[in-house]
Amino acid sequence: MSNVTSERKPNRPGHGGGPMAGMRAVEKPVNFKSSLVKLLKCIKPFTVVLTVALIFAVASTVFQIIGPKILGDMTNEAYVILFGQQIDMAQISYWGLWLVILYALGAIFNYIQGFIMSTISVKITQKLRSQISEKINKLPLKYFDTTNHGDTLSRVTNDVDTIANTLNQSLSGIITAITTLIGVSIAMFSISWIMALVCWITIPIALLLTSLIVKFSQKFYKQQQQSLGDMNAHVEEIFSNHNIVKAFNGEEKENQKFIQNNDKLYVSGRNSMFTAGLMMPIMTFVGNLGYVLVSAVGGVLVLNGYIEPGSILSFLIYVKLFSQPLMQVASVANVLQSTVAASERVFNFLEEEELTPDCSTPKKIENVKGNVEFKNVCFGYSKNKQIINNFNVSVKAGQKVAIVGPTGAGKTTIVNLLERFYEIDSGDILIDGVSIKDLTRADVRNMFTMVLQDTWLFEGTIRDNIIYGKQNVTQEEVEQACKNANIHHFIMTLPNGYNYVLGDESNISQGQKQLLTIARATIQNAPMLILDEATSSVDTRTEELIQEAMDKLTQKRTSFVIAHRLSTIKNADIILVMKEGNIIEQGTHNELLKKNGFYAELYNSQFTQKEGQPN
Repeated sequence: MSNVTSERKPNRPGHGGGPMAGMRAVEKPVNFKSSLVKLLKCIKPFTVVLTVALIFAVASTVFQIIGPKILGDMTNEAYVILFGQQIDMAQISYWGLWLVILYALGAIFNYIQGFIMSTISVKITQKLRSQISEKINKLPLKYFDTTNHGDTLSRVTNDVDTIANTLNQSLSGIITAITTLIGVSIAMFSISWIMALVCWITIPIALLLTSLIVKFSQKFYKQQQQSLGDMNAHVEEIFSNHNIVKAFNGEEKENQKFIQNNDKLYVSGRNSMFTAGLMMPIMTFVGNLGYVLVSAVGGVLVLNGYIEPGSILSFLIYVKLFSQPLMQVASVANVLQSTVAASERVFNFLEEEELTPDCSTPKKIENVKGNVEFKNVCFGYSKNKQIINNFNVSVKAGQKVAIVGPTGAGKTTIVNLLERFYEIDSGDILIDGVSIKDLTRADVRNMFTMVLQDTWLFEGTIRDNIIYGKQNVTQEEVEQACKNANIHHFIMTLPNGYNYVLGDESNISQGQKQLLTIARATIQNAPMLILDEATSSVDTRTEELIQEAMDKLTQKRTSFVIAHRLSTIKNADIILVMKEGNIIEQGTHNELLKKNGFYAELYNSQFTQKEGQPN
């Protein structure tokens, strides 16, 4: 609700917000151990279910490992035919049945653990997003003034999704990989320690080549993500300001920028895909190398009677099973690092400093009259720069107070302090004699309704937009509010009238949007009103309609008007002239003109023609 102007908005780092602004390079956590501990605490409530899922994962893997051993025994049984012996078909059928059972159980157990892990990851994702949503409502506006909106959006979407995907896939993948390595090693050594050692020779080769590939590909992936983020930010910026680009004939310049960003993305994408694409061929080569070694050594051992032919078949299958976990562990190690980095960003957000809590024993003002008093108020958005200096003013119920001054004078800051969007550094603000510090923020904001310079309408029906934040509003009340805001006739010309859905495709002018927000303020019917005059970007006729609607809205209400066009505040009860956070003049319009001071200078600069005659 706050109206952020140049007087208080610090420079935000990075690109603008938007869905694509969250794209970022692969990060490493600043504090890996601390972030991992916090992530484990988040998983702790699901420990029992998680353990069950991991047991199913281990069982599924074990069944996969037992299979090749039985296949080897079946092959040995069939091999006796070469020596003219009778094949024991009953025994082969028995082993075949067990193979079917084991593989079926492995598939079922694998599905069960996958279902459990998916459920856990979804619940943790839901919990984290709920915590982030609750946290957003507790953060002071200062956080959003100094933080890139796209970065906050990225934490809610990309980072939480990264955590969920890791929990869903990588966690069980690690357990499966470790179980496979251990189980396959035991199975191979139980068959032949010589052939097992031969298979283990390929491990150092695989680890060395994998680490080299990961090292080089990670660098290119970082470049790719950075290039993608730059291009998305550029596209978002140009699309949101395409009228300006066309007006200044900047299409060629912006197209060249896009081509440069696109070329960078092409190069980094090509390099990252090339290096990552080496992983599979190299691991396939290592696996085939294992096949060759097993076949060669196994043949010698069979000829010398050390092992049976079926053992070679078992080993060939084990070699394939053995190479997969090596690649999986290398991949998971990198994913885990990114996951902990994402967790760190989420937990850092959840640990951001919150608004000071409301008074533990808040007061309640019944039948608000609207008397407002600022007493020695001092405030600065940062400790090094104070904006409001010893601000004092007393406003009686029903008065219309206009606040004028140059950009950066502190006009918007005053109403932000009044609504407790920010807490004052010293002094006090009283409403009907009660300090706003002794009231809840919700109660303070219920006393005010606001019409801001920047209109905000969400995608929904016109009626839903008008009654936003208000319960149990009748259609008659909505129509009367729109009539007072001079927008009823326009609404009735739209398809479906008050049920017309506003969206990106809606052909609603800026002035019509402003009239809708005035109707929204009318519906609230609060005892006090804050207006940020918004007639600078509309035509003369619409300006008259808006001004007429605003005049109706201010009747019998304490009103604070941030004035840009001084002609609109001639009838104000008090005009506060601000400069550098101080009230340098105050009085009625005529009184200030007679003083021939700063207000008169501002007024004459707006309403004097070239000949020097007033309009």
